[in-house]
Amino acid sequence: MTDLITLSNLRPAPGATKPRKRVGRGMGSGNGKTSGRGQKGQKSRSGSHSMRPGFEGGQMPLYMRMGKLRGPHMKKSMPFGPFRTHTEIVNIGEVAGKFPAGSDVRPEALVTSGLLSRIKHPVKVLGEGEITHALTIHAHAFSASAKAKIEAAGGTVVIIERAAAAEPDA
Repeated sequence: MTDLITLSNLRPAPGATKPRKRVGRGMGSGNGKTSGRGQKGQKSRSGSHSMRPGFEGGQMPLYMRMGKLRGPHMKKSMPFGPFRTHTEIVNIGEVAGKFPAGSDVRPEALVTSGLLSRIKHPVKVLGEGEITHALTIHAHAFSASAKAKIEAAGGTVVIIERAAAAEPDA
């Protein structure tokens, strides 16, 4: 029968601890002369031999050989640079919950209702959620499921044409 474990009889499990390695105590100890540091080189010398994590002796380190994630705030969104596109999204279920039947829903109305914070970018309506009443929704783009749900509820989809980019003068 085992005794009750108390602070007075606490012991590590058998084999959990071992004596520390005593280096530099003669050739017979197995760790004499160079004390397990090998022959020459930076790490055999006394003093600091600290190298930053990931240092590979001058070879291009692994973290620099790997691909980079571009974009601010770790959005992990490619492409990066002038070809990146931005879209404000809103789900059809949220729109149906905020607007009564027969409403004319435009991007400005989405901002005033609190579904969008701004309309700096094109607005796309996605099909998550349910819609039970007819709405006329104006947006720059619609997903196929959103369009089907709006039309099944008796509503209409109006696509807002994007303004063409101003052509540079030659």
